[in-house]
Amino acid sequence: MYQYNEFDSQFVRNRAAQYRDQLERYLAGKLSDEEFRPLRLQNGWYIQRYAPMARISVPYGELSSAQLRVLAKIAREYDRPDEQLLADAQEKQTALGPVPVPGTNRQVHTKLGYGYGHFTTRTNVQFNWIPLAKSAEVMELLASVGMHGIQTSGNAIRNITADHLAGIAADEVADPRPYCEIIRQWAALHPEFCFLPRKFKIAVNGAKEDRAAIGWYDIGLQLVRNDAGDVGFRVQVGGGMGRTPIIGTVVSEFVAWDQILHYIEACIRVYNQYGRRDNIWKARIKILVKSEGQKYIDKVEEEFRQIVEVDGAPHTITQAEFDRVAAQFAPPAVARQPRDAAGKGVHEIIRADAEADPQYDRWLQRNVQPHRNPELRAVLLSFKRLGQNPGDATADQLDAAAELAERFSAGEARVTHEQNLLLPWVHQDDLPELWAAARKLGLARPNIGLITDMIACPGGDFCSLANARSLPIAEAITERFQDLDEEWDIGEVDLNFSGCINSCGHHHAGHIGILGVDKDGKEWYQITLGGSNGSDLSGPATPGKIVGPSFAKEEVAGVIEAIIDTYRKLRAATEGGKQETFIATLRRVGHDPFKAAANAARFVEKEVA
Repeated sequence: MYQYNEFDSQFVRNRAAQYRDQLERYLAGKLSDEEFRPLRLQNGWYIQRYAPMARISVPYGELSSAQLRVLAKIAREYDRPDEQLLADAQEKQTALGPVPVPGTNRQVHTKLGYGYGHFTTRTNVQFNWIPLAKSAEVMELLASVGMHGIQTSGNAIRNITADHLAGIAADEVADPRPYCEIIRQWAALHPEFCFLPRKFKIAVNGAKEDRAAIGWYDIGLQLVRNDAGDVGFRVQVGGGMGRTPIIGTVVSEFVAWDQILHYIEACIRVYNQYGRRDNIWKARIKILVKSEGQKYIDKVEEEFRQIVEVDGAPHTITQAEFDRVAAQFAPPAVARQPRDAAGKGVHEIIRADAEADPQYDRWLQRNVQPHRNPELRAVLLSFKRLGQNPGDATADQLDAAAELAERFSAGEARVTHEQNLLLPWVHQDDLPELWAAARKLGLARPNIGLITDMIACPGGDFCSLANARSLPIAEAITERFQDLDEEWDIGEVDLNFSGCINSCGHHHAGHIGILGVDKDGKEWYQITLGGSNGSDLSGPATPGKIVGPSFAKEEVAGVIEAIIDTYRKLRAATEGGKQETFIATLRRVGHDPFKAAANAARFVEKEVA
């Protein structure tokens, strides 16, 4: 893992001190709401439906056990409303549901929970109930372990994301993490790009399979090798979701690795100059690339030549600098857990019990992934279970994940795009003990990639932008598919859920997507089918297509069930004897049978109601 040097650490501490001064002046009435708003947003502090929301940056998803413990401390001690915050929230109550009473158990349908962190699709961590008066304390606590919320908001370059298997995948062209870190350092508080037309997101993928969903990003970078074996990047620009889902355009097939900062700068500089600022819905770079096409690419190439040939290529990545950063990502020394003579029998019992349990075999198939080191495995902890919102982690779970990371994964964990945690450095001999420990914590459900492993944004229960709640519908779907045998029979399905058109739940990229919409002040939901984030090797990233009119909230779970039942009737066996996947069946037979089933389910659900 990358370790901040003294300059980095001092910078983050100074930023926390600066924010404390700004907060104290605001609370004393010396700064107005209008004056304080950009200051808090620059540090990741939003004001949401009921309370402040803090977004914590986790570059390319990597977390140390020490950082996990600090996040647990924040969840336990700070993610709780004080009396004033609760009183203010009660005044803001809407038809979306009541504000809960502190200390009550969390009920997803009717209450908003405290003491939770939330993993996002962009590998950040969010908290939803930290009183603003305590926000400076939280920033200082984060700074103590090299964390912050800088540039997790605002019209700047946001958190740099990557494949969660970066540096360990067997199909990797090159490790993207050193490049991510170099880009992060270059982009942090870049004076020219702090006030772009809109927010800007960059993803880097280093493997043959695109597990970073780069086609959906403002800039997507794919590591490649040319015919001579040199490392470089294929660059896509102008991807994005929201009201206008667009897959990024390839603007260069190969940019040498040492020149990538110049090329990114050229792409963003042209956007900063020509991107629209008069309409927030048309301000993203995807609109500029779509409208200008080849003209945009020509402008980028012209700017790139100017930077390299006239300006002297000031941001060329030297071999020495790359080697310095890459050294931080050297594989840790990993050995199996020590077995002393007294404990030998216990370890053997754990292994025997695991190997005799059919759930262990399922866990090995779904939650354990290959590693480039044949002695190691990458293990996913599932944060998708009944009674807990997708991607949520309690303070106790965060502490437990830190302990698992220390015992089994060289002190490292990673947040994934799918809102789970990955342990990247697990010795294969330790799998039975890890499974036993994770199972006790409720983090070993073998559902990775299956229908209950859904992506969901917090929706209307928390977000002031949302048109509808996502969490109660996600819970209803999870409840319908609790039979693990049935879930395994269904097989791989990407189900993504967004509470509004901003698409934080990446519904456009789901094999099945759900979007909350507002109709006459009521919650309704659109269903899309056939989307992909690009990780499906049988096809590129693509947006899903809407299935007819929107559905009432009482209908959604039944509609999803009808779509799945239709798939099970229509799927065929593959050449290897396995059942055809949902997305393969959909692509083969088309949308019409699924659309008919969804609309038929609408009427059935209404009759039952």
